[in-house]
Amino acid sequence: MKAVHFGAGNIGRGFVGLLLHHAGYDLVFADVADALIQRLKEADSYEVHEVGDDPRTHVVRGFSALNSAAEPEALTDAIASADIVTTAVGAHILKFVAPAIAAGVAARPAGAGRLAVMACENAINGTDILAAEVRKAYPGTDLDARVIFANTAVDRIVPNQDPAAGLDVTVENFYEWAIETPPFGDAHPDIPGVTWVPDLEPYIERKLFTVNTGHATSAWFGYAAGIEKISDALADPGVLARVRAVLVETASLIVDKHGVPAETQAAYVEKILKRFANPALPDTTLRVGRAPLRKLSRNDRFISPASQLAERGMGHAALLEAIGAGLRFDPSDDPEAVELQALLATATAPEVVATVTGLAPEHPLYAGVLAVVEARQAR
Repeated sequence: MKAVHFGAGNIGRGFVGLLLHHAGYDLVFADVADALIQRLKEADSYEVHEVGDDPRTHVVRGFSALNSAAEPEALTDAIASADIVTTAVGAHILKFVAPAIAAGVAARPAGAGRLAVMACENAINGTDILAAEVRKAYPGTDLDARVIFANTAVDRIVPNQDPAAGLDVTVENFYEWAIETPPFGDAHPDIPGVTWVPDLEPYIERKLFTVNTGHATSAWFGYAAGIEKISDALADPGVLARVRAVLVETASLIVDKHGVPAETQAAYVEKILKRFANPALPDTTLRVGRAPLRKLSRNDRFISPASQLAERGMGHAALLEAIGAGLRFDPSDDPEAVELQALLATATAPEVVATVTGLAPEHPLYAGVLAVVEARQAR
């Protein structure tokens, strides 16, 4: 069995690649980072260190690596003979890897079986995004006969790594990888550790609106308080109270929309807060808070749950406060933060709302977000 994984970074090596390795796949990493690919080519193993309540170390062996920009023919051959293709590159990069996937699918021999393609991104239905791009690039009319596209939801905190660690990765010991079963029909791949589900949307939104929303909230309020580490931010009573308030609101949406029992969601929130507070994870408010434009976009972790709550007539004041904290996130080494601050300084409040959040004036959330932007610009 063979798996090609796009994205040889920390998440690729420390999460998706690790599980595929445990499942017995011959693993091929594909990336455009030449120095990283060269290190992988020269190494015969790397270690994944899980930290938390049950620390352990895994050794990953038997992998290979390809520079997807410099070795396109080898990448095509790898995909043509693979059983699975996965990605962990960022949703905005999927359009760049899609042509390589399309080329590999086109090169698959007759009778090779359908290739399972799964995007493992912090995005709702990321595989659908990837599939649309692959369809644009695919030269034939038989793509659906050759490929299974399945959406996934992934959850594992992988902080910035010590530069001295080399290829080794430190991760938390919790993870969840949920994959939808309907595209596979009666049989899906055997990947130990995967949660196979008939309906992925509850898992995607539970994760995105709890883990991602809560993590960014911790970062933005922690940054505003001058706190460097996420675990220290969660130890601050003021930050913790704000994070809890946000997660109470997103929990109410998950319970109302998906029928999750309130006590089940409350327990999930407590588990997430414990993960954020893990002092063994050297995660920072600067790293977790980065890319505020993406995080404040229409279908991401703040505007999406807040808009759905507003549409239902449910409370979302804490989310609006968190959105305000995101508007104040201004580190000079984050291009998106710099762009956001420039926009706030030069555009009108309605222009900011439209550009950043994509909300229309008639939406029930619009007035609240507009007031938050106006308050930020008045400072």
